[in-house]
Amino acid sequence: MGRGLRFAILGLGEAGSAIARDLAARDVVVVGYDPAPGKGVAGVPMMGSEAEAAAGADVVLSVNWARVALDVAKRVAPVLKPGRIYADLNTASPKLKRALADVIAPTGALFVDVALMSPVPGRGLSTPSLASGPGAKNYADVLIPLGGKVEVVGEEAGLAATRKLLRSVFFKGMAAAAMEALEAAKRLGLWNEVHDNIAKTLAEADESLALRLVEGSLRHAHRRWEEMMAAAELLEELGVEPLMTRAAAAHLAALCARSTDRLA
Repeated sequence: MGRGLRFAILGLGEAGSAIARDLAARDVVVVGYDPAPGKGVAGVPMMGSEAEAAAGADVVLSVNWARVALDVAKRVAPVLKPGRIYADLNTASPKLKRALADVIAPTGALFVDVALMSPVPGRGLSTPSLASGPGAKNYADVLIPLGGKVEVVGEEAGLAATRKLLRSVFFKGMAAAAMEALEAAKRLGLWNEVHDNIAKTLAEADESLALRLVEGSLRHAHRRWEEMMAAAELLEELGVEPLMTRAAAAHLAALCARSTDRLA
């Protein structure tokens, strides 16, 4: 399946380099481009621009930053041919993914919104991913035989991004809350104890945890609001800004208000 394919990797940071390295080890041609001097991957010729890299490529992978993704797509669009695949692997909003699809559509190339669902270093091409958009199935058909892990979630650009970002709300929020708690614990000499408690809770989590978290907050919103306000006061006394703690308190206060409105 891979024989004769030509890939262009636009962006050779951690993720792009890992993917380019894995592709170069397969029976495919890989070229790359990165605006930063000195970036490169062994076995991957570096081109002078995004357009030069993408010209003649069967699959173009944009792996740079969301803030430049639209400009990159506009620079590459003139060299894309009908039926080729243009995949954007950047973490971006569904709105931006749809805008990218609109840039690519007139070329006849197939746009793919790709959401990488775990860190790429150490996994490279085998990083679990979601794909949506007009070219999602074609992308999966090309990448899976090469070792890619791709789940197609629809034909509309933005569907893959939506799923990743919803997951990010929880995981990044959980990480920020853990860091806030551990910083306060460190100042009290309780870092190990709090760390072990967090680790134990996560290790023992089962499929019912998410539902229990939601139901508990709905049922005990006022009591939990008071608890988080007390926690915020503790953190402030320790010199730790309670960003996540106050955000949780504000959320619980909103739940209280909604409950009061329903009873009124």
